[in-house]
Amino acid sequence: MVLSDNAKVVLERRYFRKNEAGETIENWNALISRVAKNIAGEDVEKEKAYKELLDSGYFLPNSPTLMNAGNDLQQLSACFVLPIEDSMESIFETVKNAALIHKSGGGTGFSFSRLREANARVRSTNGVSSGPISFMKVFNAATDAVKQGGTRRGANMAILNVDHPQILDFIKCKADTSELTNFNLSVGITETFMRAVVDDAEYDLVSPRNGKAVGRLKARDVFSLIVDMAHKNGEPGIVFLDRINAANPTPHIGSIESTNPCGEQPLLPNEACNLGSINLAALIKDGKVDWELLREVTRRSVDFLDDVIDRSKFPLDQIDEMVKANRKIGLGVMGWADLLYQLNIPYSSDQAVNLAGELMEFIDFEAKQRSVELAEEKGSFPNFPGSIYSTRHLSRKTKLKDWDALGKDIAEKGIRNATLTTIAPTGTISMILDTSSGIEPQFSLVYVKNVMDGDKLLYVNKWFRKALEEAGMHSQELLEKVAQAGSIADIEEIPAAIRDIFLTAHDISPEWHIRMQAAFQQYTDNAVSKTINFPNSATVEDIRIAYELAYQLGCKGLTVYRDGSRENQVLCSGSSPQSSERKVAPRSRPEVTHGVTQRLETGCGHMYVTINTDEYGACEVFVQMGKVGGCASAQLEAIARLSSLALRSDIKLEAIIRQLKGIRCQSPMWNKGRMITSCGDAVGHALETFLATWNGSSLKAVHIVGGEPEILEAGAKTSIALCPDCGSSIEHTEGCLKCPSCGWTKC
Repeated sequence: MVLSDNAKVVLERRYFRKNEAGETIENWNALISRVAKNIAGEDVEKEKAYKELLDSGYFLPNSPTLMNAGNDLQQLSACFVLPIEDSMESIFETVKNAALIHKSGGGTGFSFSRLREANARVRSTNGVSSGPISFMKVFNAATDAVKQGGTRRGANMAILNVDHPQILDFIKCKADTSELTNFNLSVGITETFMRAVVDDAEYDLVSPRNGKAVGRLKARDVFSLIVDMAHKNGEPGIVFLDRINAANPTPHIGSIESTNPCGEQPLLPNEACNLGSINLAALIKDGKVDWELLREVTRRSVDFLDDVIDRSKFPLDQIDEMVKANRKIGLGVMGWADLLYQLNIPYSSDQAVNLAGELMEFIDFEAKQRSVELAEEKGSFPNFPGSIYSTRHLSRKTKLKDWDALGKDIAEKGIRNATLTTIAPTGTISMILDTSSGIEPQFSLVYVKNVMDGDKLLYVNKWFRKALEEAGMHSQELLEKVAQAGSIADIEEIPAAIRDIFLTAHDISPEWHIRMQAAFQQYTDNAVSKTINFPNSATVEDIRIAYELAYQLGCKGLTVYRDGSRENQVLCSGSSPQSSERKVAPRSRPEVTHGVTQRLETGCGHMYVTINTDEYGACEVFVQMGKVGGCASAQLEAIARLSSLALRSDIKLEAIIRQLKGIRCQSPMWNKGRMITSCGDAVGHALETFLATWNGSSLKAVHIVGGEPEILEAGAKTSIALCPDCGSSIEHTEGCLKCPSCGWTKC
C-alpha cells in the first residue's frame, strides 16, 4: 500500500515500534507482518491472507490491535464496560479494575444507576450515602492519575438512568467544564420517559436502594434540561436503553446498562470492544460499488476479528471469561463520505441515505453468513443457548436479502459471534488509509496541518483535488481560499456541480445527519458513532428537534456538538458581569478574535501558548501542554484565565510579563538559547515575544510556531481548541475530540 504523507506522520508518532532510545525500528511492512502473524497464530495461509487484507487498504482493525499485537502487552481491545454495584467494596474494586484497564491503554464505560442517591440511608454505618456524582469524581481523579502507556489519560463513559433520583444533578454536573474532564456523559432514556415527554406527563424517580418511587418529575422539564445542557457544551448525550436492550442478543445473561466512551458499543458488564472497519472508499471500481469485493473483504474481516478475541490478553479474568462467552465483534465502515464524492452523490440526499441502508444491509448479512460458517467449523459462542438466535428467527424488514432463511440457518447451525456489526470511530486508522472517518462527512476539504516540530503542510482531500483538476481550476490560491473558508458552499467561482457534491459537516443540516445515522443503524447490531454538528448560531430548539428526530428514526443514541460551545464555556468562566461597585471590570470578549500561537520547550514538555487580540490589543491567553494533567494542567488554566481577565481589564501586558517571568521550579529547561525556569516563566516569555512582534493593528497578528514569526491576514481562522500533542486545531467528530494532524484523540 502506498502511504500518504499524513499516514506516515501518524504511523511514526503512534504505531511503529521504537527502541529504548525512542528511535523507530519498524515500517509499514513490518507492522502488518507483525499483526498478521500474531492474529493468525500458527496458520501460515491465514497469516498470508491477513497481511494481504491489511496491506490492501480495504480493512484495518482498531488501534490497540495494530499497536499491541505481537507485543508483550497483547491488549487488543479498545474499550470495556465494568459493573458498579451499590457497595463500597464494589465501587472501589471497580476503581482498581478501571485503573488496570487504563494502564493497558483501554477506555471504560460505567453505569452509575445502581448507586443510591445522595443522602440516602446507609444501614451498615447508620450514615448517609454521598451519591453517584460524588463517586464519579473519584473515578475521574483515578483516571487523571493513570497515564495510558505513559502518554495520555483514559476516557470514560458515565451513564445514569433518567429515572434515578439524582438525574437533575447528573445532567448539570458538567456545566463547569473543568469538572469530570475524563468523562463523557449520557442519560439512559427509557420508553416510559419518552412517552411521558410526548404526553407532557410526569414520571417516577426510583431509588436504586429499594426499587421504590421516591418522587416525580415532569418529563418535558427534564428533557428540556438535557437539551439546554447539550446546547451549552455538547453534554450530556442520550442513549435509548430500552431500545438497546430490545436488541440485546443474550438477555438471559444480563441487561445492557452502559457503552464504551464513544457510545457506539453497548456492552454487558465485563465485555470488551473488538472492532475493525472496512474502507468503503477503496471499493469503488469503474464508478460503481464492487459488491463482490465487498463480500470477500467482509468475510475475511470477520475471520480476522474473531481470531483477535482468542489472541487478546484481557486485563481481568472476568473480562476474558465474558468476552469469550459471547465473542462479540463490531465490523464497521469508514470512507463513507469519500465514497459519495466518487459516486457524485450529495451526502444530504435520499440517494445517499438509501445507498447507506443497502451497503450496511449487505455487510451485516454477509458478516452473519460467515459467522454461521465459523460456528460450523469452530462452534457457536458459548452463551448461544438461550440467546435470541436460539429462541426466535432473525428477521429484518427488507426485500434485498433473505433474512428469514438466514435466521433459520442460525437457529439450526448456530453462530460464532453474538454481535457482528458496529459503526465505530475510525480517527487514526482512517488517517492511515487517507479516507474519511466512519460515516461522518468530511470536516474540511482543505486545511493547514502542523505535522512534526512545527512543519506545516496543506492537506487537500484527494477526491476534491481530482475534481478541481478535471475542471481545470486547481491552484494554490484557490486551495488556500478553501482552507480559509472551511467550506466551498459560498465560493461561487467553483462550479455548482462540485459545490453540490463536496459538502462538509457544517454544510449538512442536522436532519440529514440523523437520517444518515438511522440508515446505518437499521442494519447494525450495536450502535453508530456519529456527531451531529451544529453551527454556533444553533438554537436550543434546534437541539431539541434533533434529539426527538433521533428517537423517531430508530437511533440508539445521539451526540451533538455546537461549534465553539465548549471553548465559549471556558471563556465565560473567566469573566463576570460588570458592577457599578467595581472600579475595574473586564471588557466583553468579541465574537471574532485573531490568534498568535507559540511553541516553547519547558521542563514539563511542549507548551503551546495562544494569545488572541481584539481591536484594543491582546485580550485573552490560552495554554496547552501535552502529556500533563491534574494540578499542573489546572495551574496553567488558572494562569491563562487570570491573564485573560487582566488583559480585558486594561492591565498593561508589560505588567503581566513582569509578574510571570522569573518564576522558578525544579525543572528548568533551555529553549532556543534562553532558560525557561518554569511553566509560568514560559507564558511570560511567550507574552514578551508577542509584545515585541505584534504590529499593533487589529487587522493582522503574528503566528509564531517554533519561534519563527509568520503573518496571518485578517479573517484567518484561529482555534482555541488545540491538540495537546502538536498544537494543531482539534475537530469534534465521531463523538470525540481528535486532531487531524497527528492522530491524537481524547477518547
